Amino acid sequence: MDRSSFLYHYSQRRVAGSLSGFFFIPTTLALFTSLFILFYIYSTSNLFSHPNHHATSLFKPPFLFSTTPSISTPPHFDPVFRNNASDFTKSHSFRLGYELRPQSQRGLPLPLQFSPKGKIENNNDVFHDRDIFLEDYKEMNRSLKIYVYPHKEDDPFANVLLPVESEPGGNYASESYLKKVLMKSHFITIEPAEADLFFLPFSIARLRHDRRVGVGGIQDFIRDYIQNISHKYPYWNRTGGADHFYVACHSIGRSAMDKAPDVKFNAIQVVCSSSYFLTGYIAHKDTCLPQIWPRKGNPPNLDSSKRKRLAFFAGGVNSPVRVKLLETWKNDSEIFVHHGRLKTPYADELLGSKFCLHVKGFEVNTARIGDSLYYGCVPVIIANYYDLPFADVLNWKSFSVVVTTLDIPLLKKILNDFISSNKYLMLHKNVLKVRKHFQWHSPPHDFDAFYMVMYELWLRRSSIKIS
Repeated sequence: MDRSSFLYHYSQRRVAGSLSGFFFIPTTLALFTSLFILFYIYSTSNLFSHPNHHATSLFKPPFLFSTTPSISTPPHFDPVFRNNASDFTKSHSFRLGYELRPQSQRGLPLPLQFSPKGKIENNNDVFHDRDIFLEDYKEMNRSLKIYVYPHKEDDPFANVLLPVESEPGGNYASESYLKKVLMKSHFITIEPAEADLFFLPFSIARLRHDRRVGVGGIQDFIRDYIQNISHKYPYWNRTGGADHFYVACHSIGRSAMDKAPDVKFNAIQVVCSSSYFLTGYIAHKDTCLPQIWPRKGNPPNLDSSKRKRLAFFAGGVNSPVRVKLLETWKNDSEIFVHHGRLKTPYADELLGSKFCLHVKGFEVNTARIGDSLYYGCVPVIIANYYDLPFADVLNWKSFSVVVTTLDIPLLKKILNDFISSNKYLMLHKNVLKVRKHFQWHSPPHDFDAFYMVMYELWLRRSSIKIS
């Protein structure tokens, strides 16, 4: 064989070898990816777990962690800030007020653990760490200062920027209540130099109903508002808005920031629609505002033994999760699932049930958790990826049952297991303890919803290190 023929055959073999290697690599990667997906499904799905493991379920994705207060050195991460005026980025060091502790992926009780103060944690306590919370709560009341961008009563959009005079009501009252009570509280300062945080006082709910703006004009209003304060004041630009916050309870608040991405990615979003699944919501930076229908007077007390019905749900069937719930339990004698208008008072159904179902609709949030707690009914949360209110502070396992949507067919067994093991009595007892944290008052009461939201903001107030 001459030299040219040899080189030709040699090059052909090399090409064939490289092609086989080219196809081998993606095939191998696809195989490993498939195995990883199967392993993930096996480790997280209740279809492969022991029946007794359905007592409670995960309310955070497997790759997220629950947080407990810590006095040890906290972790750091460096977010990127964008500025309205230019395209350059700023880097600041965020300090979280908590260290991360792995959450049991099955939602089962974790082994006994030690708190930062060396005491064994009690999984039945309504707080992750009561001592640290009370200590921090006292300091928060003493030191937290918030500056509100000023607007006069003759401002063309005073109805949007100033607090309401009347008593807030309705499904989205939490937004108005927080703003109304905050503006009269001791947390407000007129000196920006003293401020830990800056409040953007626009109301998404009122913009939605303002004929000059409406749903279609909210994004432009927010964009123009941020541009206005960033040119008029220096405070937004020095942190890219990271020490600012706004409040919204209606789900339209998420898309309202689409033309002001700095607000979405830098500012603290205090929102009712707090889902890990949403790209615009960032856990630990943002925080959940509980959606609470305001009620007057002291909440009623009804002994757990007088609650005859196992579980109750009433509401519109506006999501696949609710469709599945209705199809599974619509004719059951113990779990009452109702679509449409009730023939009996809503309050009576809540008072007569041991467990009350909070089921994801258009969003993960509804007012049903607040309703359940007010009437002493143990909430059952069926809303995957819901960042529950005050989860930094409250131990939700101690007063609620969190169930994945996959477990809806097993719902009766899960709830009956709580009753047969006497865990229901503990849950009901703790419901009566925590419900004061889910009530609005004007003026506010100690440890009510207003002060709990302030505490969540206080945890985030020192996360910025301004150079």
